[in-house]
Parts: sequence; C-alpha cells; structure tokens
Amino acid sequence: MVHNLPVPRGRPRSFDEIDALEKATQVFWSKGYDGVTIDDLVAGMGVGRPSLYAVFGDKRTIFLRVLKAYAERKGARAAKALLSAQSLRDSIAGFLRYAVESATEKGSARGCLMVCVAPLVNDAEVQRFLQSAVAGGTALVERRFRDGISAGEIASDFPVVARATQVTDFARGLTMRAQIGTPRKTLLKDADEAADLVLLPRRGNAGSES
Repeated sequence: MVHNLPVPRGRPRSFDEIDALEKATQVFWSKGYDGVTIDDLVAGMGVGRPSLYAVFGDKRTIFLRVLKAYAERKGARAAKALLSAQSLRDSIAGFLRYAVESATEKGSARGCLMVCVAPLVNDAEVQRFLQSAVAGGTALVERRFRDGISAGEIASDFPVVARATQVTDFARGLTMRAQIGTPRKTLLKDADEAADLVLLPRRGNAGSES
C-alpha cells in the first residue's frame, strides 16, 4: 500500500523570526528609521534579502512589526507595575519607576523606541499607532485612579482624567531625560516625587472634568 505523504514545501527557515525582529529593533535604535537601509536590516537581522522580503516585507512593514511587538512587551510590563496589588501611591510610583528602569536598562539603548524614535517617522499608520498606545496607557492609569476612589484612597472628585494624562506625560519626560544621559538615580528620585505630585488633592472647586 502506498501512502501519499505531504511533499515538503521549500527549504526550512534558518533563522528565528522573533529573534530577527528583536535584532531589527536594535538596528532602528542605532540609526533611526530614516537612516536604516535594507542592507542594514539584512546584516543586522541575519536574514538573506529574499527571505527578508518574503517573511517580513519592506522596511516600513518591518518597522511596524517591530514597533507593535515592542509596545506589547513594554505595555504588559508597565501594566503589571501599575495594577499590582499595592497602595495607589506605590502603583503610580511603580509605573513611573518602570519607565525609568526600562529606559536605562544596561545593555540596551537609552530611552524608548516609542518615545525617541517612532514619533520622528513621517507615516500616518505609525502616528495612529502611537496615539492609540498613548490613549491605552492613559486609560490604564485612569482605571487605577478610579480603583483608588473606590478604595477610599482619594476623594471622589479627584481629577482622574487630568492626573492620568499628567502621569503618562511624566513617564515620557523621564524617558527622554534618560536618553540624554540623566543618571538613573536622579530619575528614580524624580519618579517618586512625581507620584506624590499627581496625588495632591485638587485645589478649590474651580470647574470639573468632562
């Protein structure tokens, strides 16, 4: 009896796709989006040109894949720092400290791909993705503040929306300062002070949030 066995289609890949994308991240980090060529990606990712186009696509497509994978990793870790079971103040401080720690991690470029590289890319899809990522991060902080209201840690009229925006603005500011070489110790101290600032009660009754 003759069995119809499946015929192998093409040669097996000689590279790991996830690892290649991580290497592409370093390429974009080192040269910025505009400075990167396909030859740079071929060399940096360790993938032949035909395989690069077949598996990953052109430079723009590769950057979008890199950016989305990078954002997913960082977003999950930031959410863990923010939403872990602890006091509201420690949650906000943990979120800001994570921004500093990830931006000053040994062995990697200072800063954040989403803050220091991607905003300079003149591409509508990249910009939409960044806007969505920022909105998602702000929504997480809003959620943590609302949990704090429910737990009685802050007043019911606490300006949740405004302060959540301030928290994410602080995180980006700390990241950019890391990129220009501000010492980690200084940034961690500033992160703790920022957490105290955003938790100050609102002054008076001047207006309300929308």
